[in-house]
Amino acid sequence: MNKPALAAIPVFKLYGESLEWPTPDLLHCEPISQRSREHHWEIKPHRHADLCQLLFIRRGQAELEVEGRRTLLGEPAVQVLPALSVHGFRFSEDIEGYVVTLAAPLVSHLQAQLGHSERMLAKSASYPARSDEEHLNSLFEALQNEYQGQQPAREMLMHALVSMIVVWLGRQALQRSSASQRPQRAREYFNGFMQLVEAHYREHVKVEDLAHKLGISVSHLNGTCRELAGQPALQIIHDRQLLEAKRLLTYTGMTIYEISGDLGFSDPTNFTRLFRRREGVSPKVFRDRLKADQTGDRGASSFT
Repeated sequence: MNKPALAAIPVFKLYGESLEWPTPDLLHCEPISQRSREHHWEIKPHRHADLCQLLFIRRGQAELEVEGRRTLLGEPAVQVLPALSVHGFRFSEDIEGYVVTLAAPLVSHLQAQLGHSERMLAKSASYPARSDEEHLNSLFEALQNEYQGQQPAREMLMHALVSMIVVWLGRQALQRSSASQRPQRAREYFNGFMQLVEAHYREHVKVEDLAHKLGISVSHLNGTCRELAGQPALQIIHDRQLLEAKRLLTYTGMTIYEISGDLGFSDPTNFTRLFRRREGVSPKVFRDRLKADQTGDRGASSFT
């Protein structure tokens, strides 16, 4: 998606509509597929003058362009799109989820109620659903059903459901803010973990044992690793084992069996399986390709 000039970016009440706000409600809710299918799964960059949108991705993928920055959402998440932010989407055809559009008066009301998280609805951000996926889906699904229906106290229930969604977002924003305010302690735990990995990666120690040595829980350790390295603790251990394996494959004449034993694998099959899963090829193919590349380099140098 190319970034258009600001003057050319349309300001719609809802994408593809030039009519006034099409509902007496202060919110609008629809499945993502409803509008995106009409536009061949691509919503071109646009902005809303006085509307905030909450995009819940449950299944499929969404490529987002927000203020010229592209991100790919491939896991369940809620994306906040504040008023006047320039945004566009490209969805996979199996996309599942909802888009909730909030009018300015409702946004102001919700922000006032949030208090310490009041700026959350004014910032573009993505919040992974993780273990709350089913809970969020039930809220968005109930909101969609209520929006389409005409039951008594419909508006009251819709506002209650939106409030629950916004409270979840506010708590996520608070957790993210708290995490950014305690980097030193997290860095100390992470550095300690990396030292333990370096000392014990050949021993196939359990993540639980390393967390115990650090004096923290496994979930705390995994959260710290994800925050600072973008991956859980076990994956970091495997990365260190694979780094050593590639070094030995590259710089020594050790056999696959010897390398497997050196890295603490009781069964070479397990070593080969891990290597192939992470690198896409077996240790033997990895080494053969290195030899072929080196032979090709030597051959090329003879003609220069």
